[in-house]
Amino acid sequence: QVQLVESGGGLVQAGGSLRLSCTASGSIASINEMGWYRQAPGKQREQRELVAGITTGGRPVYANSVKGRFAIDRDNAKNTVYLQMNSLKPEDTAVYYCRMVVSSREYWGQGTQVTVSS
Repeated sequence: QVQLVESGGGLVQAGGSLRLSCTASGSIASINEMGWYRQAPGKQREQRELVAGITTGGRPVYANSVKGRFAIDRDNAKNTVYLQMNSLKPEDTAVYYCRMVVSSREYWGQGTQVTVSS
């Protein structure tokens, strides 16, 4: 079993920055994909949107709405993925979820709230 634990969410004013972290623990052989999704207020689980993703040795991908403001990074030695969020906007307000594919199985974190005030 694999557990993902997220941290770093909170309340910030527009224009501010936050850094999210997500660490995997448990039976980990290899982590193929790491990524961050978000679920905006009033949206259902099925409407979560990809914010940023990165595969082993691959280039990161970003949603158009966050390009140039967010950066994803991974530390393979620590089984950790980060999301640096700069120039935050009120529309970035959401619950942010970490997702990892470990040995071809998908795992999700519990979510961390990010609230951006105007």
